[in-house]
Amino acid sequence: MSAKSEILGRIRTALADVPDMTPVDDVPVPWEFGQAVNLPGNGEILDVFVEAVEDYKAVVVRCAASELPQAIAKGLRATGASGVIVPDGLDPAWLVAADDMVFTMEAGELLSPQELNRIDAVVTAAAVGVAETGTIVLDHSPDQGRRALSLVPDRHICVLRADQVVSGVPEAVALLRPAVEAGQPLTWISGGSATSDIELTRVEGVHGPRQLYVILVQEGL
Repeated sequence: MSAKSEILGRIRTALADVPDMTPVDDVPVPWEFGQAVNLPGNGEILDVFVEAVEDYKAVVVRCAASELPQAIAKGLRATGASGVIVPDGLDPAWLVAADDMVFTMEAGELLSPQELNRIDAVVTAAAVGVAETGTIVLDHSPDQGRRALSLVPDRHICVLRADQVVSGVPEAVALLRPAVEAGQPLTWISGGSATSDIELTRVEGVHGPRQLYVILVQEGL
């Protein structure tokens, strides 16, 4: 008997008492494409998302929708922001708790990189969050502004709803398809901007904000 035949024989013996079922029937998983459901073996999807984002040294806070204005104001102060810019499509109600801060509204004007560089922080919404990778995607709809708006300021306060968090990248790509077909750019964010040279010296803020502060809006808190 050859080694191959012996190995296959042992496998058949080991599987003799295993029912002949399809994997789907054998291990059913309550999972719906594109929805915030439990990831098998990894816990609740929002917990997975928060843990992955925090692995990138970003800050994540959870709040109810009614607490969002206060959470934004707290985030701005926690990051040390003083001059803040927001997209002209952002809901003004989000900013009512930070009326003591100076907000520079984009209001349709295209500020130069030099002008944006003088602004401490930006507040935006987001399009999708990816739990497995801890990634946030902007599709630069009106409540997210143009790319330079979220790449040049040193601090990014990013607001994401719980129902925008999906399990993995394929689901995120499917949800982003309309934006791509409309010609909108995408920005994929995994933590604050950082890179290392050949000597492993970490440099932050090279191609985006140094600080990422994520506010996850979740009902039932």
